[in-house]
Amino acid sequence: MSPRDVTEALLRRWYVLLIVFLLTAAGAYRVVNPTPEYVSSAVVVLKPPATGSQPNQLTNLQPPLAALSYGVIQQLESPDGHRELAAAGVHGAYQLIPRNSGTSATPQYLIPSLQVQARRSDPAAADTAVRRIIDVYSRHVAATQSAEGVADRALITASVLVAPGATPVRGDKARALAGTALLGALAGVLGALWCDRYALRRGKRRAASPDPLRRTDGVPAAG
Repeated sequence: MSPRDVTEALLRRWYVLLIVFLLTAAGAYRVVNPTPEYVSSAVVVLKPPATGSQPNQLTNLQPPLAALSYGVIQQLESPDGHRELAAAGVHGAYQLIPRNSGTSATPQYLIPSLQVQARRSDPAAADTAVRRIIDVYSRHVAATQSAEGVADRALITASVLVAPGATPVRGDKARALAGTALLGALAGVLGALWCDRYALRRGKRRAASPDPLRRTDGVPAAG
């Protein structure tokens, strides 16, 4: 198909281009005026019990604590865990992200900390969701130790290192508009060409099909 054929096809199916243009304009409006969204984040760490030799619990973090933390995370990410969080009032997008010490040299899950994130259209709702997730996480940590018969003086506890704080989610509007325009132009051209090819093929089939009201000898059939 030559450039001239493409141009003629687009001119014939101008209404397809118009429809796609209107849809693209609606999408661009949503990009320029997006629905406000906030992400709340908090960090929770498991701490061993304080002892005489280690009064500062944060100086005695050990890999087994991380194993306990990750086991609880797997419980919360299971179908039963999702249902439990939903029953606690956690609805919408959220993430449970195990963290290491923050250096590339530290093995994954060595430090028993967990980053909890939630996205909502309201900052207070995002903070509330994070707090509810932390509450469920802490209950699981306590229940796991209770099932193993751990004494109270040896209990591992969950502590919030970074309190929940919501911040607005900001995107690059210029890049989003450029992507919307590119997708709209591509969809318009392809849609117009497809409709034109379909209409031409349908017209050829109609022209090639015999007329049931006309006899083969050229004399019209009786009505």
